[in-house]
Amino acid sequence: MDAINKPSFRLIVGLGNPGREYAGTRHNIGFMILDRLAARSGASFHPSKKWDADLASHGGVHFCKPTGYMNCSGEPVAAISHFYKVPANEILVVLDDIALPLGKIRIRLDGSAGGHNGLRSVIEHLGTRAVPRLRFGIGASEGEKALTDHVLGRFEKSESAVLGESLDRAVAAIATAQESGAQAAMNHFN
Repeated sequence: MDAINKPSFRLIVGLGNPGREYAGTRHNIGFMILDRLAARSGASFHPSKKWDADLASHGGVHFCKPTGYMNCSGEPVAAISHFYKVPANEILVVLDDIALPLGKIRIRLDGSAGGHNGLRSVIEHLGTRAVPRLRFGIGASEGEKALTDHVLGRFEKSESAVLGESLDRAVAAIATAQESGAQAAMNHFN
């Protein structure tokens, strides 16, 4: 992209937990969205021990999936942003949100961590709350189900249609932000 049409975000981070046991869980929605985004861009992730993350790049945009546990996500994000000289306002963090119904998207340019430990780590390591984020609703736990069991649990078969459609919508929201700006994406998708 040229300087006039440069993307809104130069570093897009998906939050999740590493390992097969967490693949496809609600807490890994950030990874799922980044995988779709990279595939749409024609980018492929590769592991980086230097950054403790899986990385991909396309068109001047870096995609990052930290491979440490969720609570330590901020370390590689801060190191990568420092290395590539990406300010916090040009980083988009993609994460799960139990306070939103399944598939609901909320894009914000700053704010608190809202109880999300991965986002809290990113905010702490970047030293600012002015970190744009796309929150993706995974729904609240029902009944007696513990929060940890809910976020580390897999989606139900009955949720698969809504999930697939909503993942595509999240990718479209990021594409809109990249092409038309974050405010346009917020106006259309929030």
